[in-house]
Amino acid sequence: MLHAVWIPLFDELADPRVVSRLAASAEEAGWDGFFVWDQLWWRPPISAVADPWITLTAVAVATERLRIGPMVTPVARRRPVKLLRETTTLDVLSVGRLTLGVGLGGDRFAGEFSRSGDEVDDRVRAEKLDECLEILTAGWSGETVDHHGKHYLVDSVRFEPRPVAGRIPIWGAGFPGKLKPIRRAARYDGYFPVNLTSSEEVASAVAAVAAERGSLDGFEVVIALPPSTDPRPHATAGATWCLTDFDPSDLRLADVQAVITDGPTR
Repeated sequence: MLHAVWIPLFDELADPRVVSRLAASAEEAGWDGFFVWDQLWWRPPISAVADPWITLTAVAVATERLRIGPMVTPVARRRPVKLLRETTTLDVLSVGRLTLGVGLGGDRFAGEFSRSGDEVDDRVRAEKLDECLEILTAGWSGETVDHHGKHYLVDSVRFEPRPVAGRIPIWGAGFPGKLKPIRRAARYDGYFPVNLTSSEEVASAVAAVAAERGSLDGFEVVIALPPSTDPRPHATAGATWCLTDFDPSDLRLADVQAVITDGPTR
């Protein structure tokens, strides 16, 4: 199992310089990845929130080995061609270390969609997500993209440069037991069942993905656990990545730094 730091970019962690130093510390302490939340704002008392893409740029420059990425980005609130340029540029800057975590997002956490005029209908956001992923994978291929969809248009455009490895890994997030996110994730490179409560749920998720794909070769199953939680039962159930799950309600820079310095629980 591989281990990653996963942090909300809130308050004391809303400064890209601070986060880049944390990432450098994580690399030195033996972590395998460094992922960040993608939020526009959050519930009080949190007030300061940083942009994930600019922060990840600082992280890419400060590190050499860590796999990095947003975990997860709500794709439906982003323009596909803009996201295509951002992901490719960040992948080139990090020399092929970017993983793109994707999902629908949710309005119930902070009203990010309803309060910004974005789409609140889950089904519509799912349609947009699927279209965007089609555009991204086509654009990363280096071939000319002709996409005339329900929500997006890309009319005979070729995107260069390409990602370092020719494409960027995509991990799809979803709530356990929801079949559509599992099917979406199974078409790509990883599945992140969020809000897990047991290793039995991990095993169920693994079985569901395996049923869709036929094989889990080269596929990641990603879980999030609080710091110091024993990940071994989840690894036995089939998880391949474990993300540290910091509670945003009591997030403190000193606490995050201490967890990072201690290194991953293996």
